[in-house]
This record gives sequence, structure tokens and C-alpha cells, in this order.
Amino acid sequence: MSRDLAKILAGWEHDPDEFQVRLVAGDDGREKIQMRIDLGLLQMELEGRPDGTKPHGFDTLLEYHIARAKIARPTDSEEPYTLDAKACTGLMNEGVQFYHRYLASFHLQRYDLVARDTSRNLRLFAFVVEHAARQRDKVQFDQYRPYVTMMHSRATGLQALSKNDHVGAIEHIDEGIVGIRKFLEDYDQSENEAECMELGFLLRWRRELDRDRPIGPVERLEQQLGVAVALEEYEEAARLRDQLQRLKGDETVNAGPEGIGAQPVDLP
Repeated sequence: MSRDLAKILAGWEHDPDEFQVRLVAGDDGREKIQMRIDLGLLQMELEGRPDGTKPHGFDTLLEYHIARAKIARPTDSEEPYTLDAKACTGLMNEGVQFYHRYLASFHLQRYDLVARDTSRNLRLFAFVVEHAARQRDKVQFDQYRPYVTMMHSRATGLQALSKNDHVGAIEHIDEGIVGIRKFLEDYDQSENEAECMELGFLLRWRRELDRDRPIGPVERLEQQLGVAVALEEYEEAARLRDQLQRLKGDETVNAGPEGIGAQPVDLP
């Protein structure tokens, strides 16, 4: 069997201005992700570790170290499980593999794979922060937490939007916003929120979704009622309130000068 890649790459010329990925069927019957690069391609498994190996018999190197940490739980006289520089290098190399796969998956719109792999890398960062012997290794991993958190929120948010679940999408975005703010708080950088690009992206996306999301008849009437009360158009407000009561059954709708939910007003 020829080891020359020319036939495989024929018809798939490298374009430096385009992120080129595709799904192909492997000889083993499983789908693979291929990413075109200038001197060839990268091929990744969809399940397990992207390179298809099983370090020490585990699905990933991270799972191997997690298992060892569970066995080596410290007693009062023992040191906790620690990761030395060599172990951290191996975990970083593995994390990069997962980065390549979730980035490729994002361009293939396989947001389920993106959500899975970003969640995995976030778990990697937390594990290294807990167990790395050197502070520099902790920071080297954890510096990517905002970006991976953003990508995770994008994936889960887009999954929700594909099901027309705007409320769910906003909830996923809010989780990401909270996560990134927690990162900034952990490093005493909360005052620098405006400089965090990942947080800025999620905040802008949330505003766009909140503005464009479809609303139901009850919410639409509630908004109209709030405007009518603010403008002191009490006859219109009374009419809208009656419509809301019919839509919501016996539920009482209160509107006041400050909008929905304030104290009820006596309409003329």
C-alpha cells in the first residue's frame, strides 16, 4: 500500500484563507474528521482521544491522571497527588488535540461535539489547577478558560437555537458569562471586564438574541400594558389588562407607574 498522500489530497487544494475541514468514512467503518493544512492534513477520531491512542490503557491521559489521583488520596501524613512539569506537558499536548477537534467540529456545525470537547478541556484546566506542582503550569492551562468557556456557550447556545429554543440559548449564554466573570474574579481582574473579548462577545450575542427572540401573546400584551401605563393611557391599559386576564385565566395582572409587577393602579 502506497504511503503517498497525493491521491488523498487530490482535488482538495490548500487555501490559506479558509478553514478547511471535512468528515470522511474510515477504513474501520468509523467517521473521521480531516483538517487540511499547508503540507497535508490532520485526521482525528470523533470519539475518545483525537489521535485514537489509549495512554496507559485509558481513553485519555487526563482520565489516567484522574484515576491515579483518586487512588492516591492523601492522608494526614501523605502529600496530595501532584503533576510535575513532564505530566503537564503531556496533558497540554492532549488538550491541544481536543482544541483542534472542537474547532474543526464547530466549522462542521457539529455543536454536540464542540460542547463535549470544550467541557472536557474545562475539566482538564480545573484538574491541573488543583494538582500541578508549579504555579506557572496552573496559569498556563487556566489562561484559556475564558476562550473555552465562550466556545462551550456558543456550541450549547447554537444547539438550543437549532431547536428554536431562544430562552434555552440565553440561559447557556448566561452560564458562560457567569463562568468568565468567575475567572476574572479568581485573578482579581473583575475591573477589567471591558477588556475581555470573550465576555464581550457573549454579552453582545445575548443582547442580540434578547432583542430578536420571538415573544408569545402574553408577553407581548404585558409589554404593551407597561407602555400604556407609563404613558398614563389608562383606558388602553384597562383594555390590555382585560385581554391578559382572559389569556392567563384567573391570574391577576398588576401594572403600575414603574411597569409590570409594581403596585396596581386605580384606572379611571
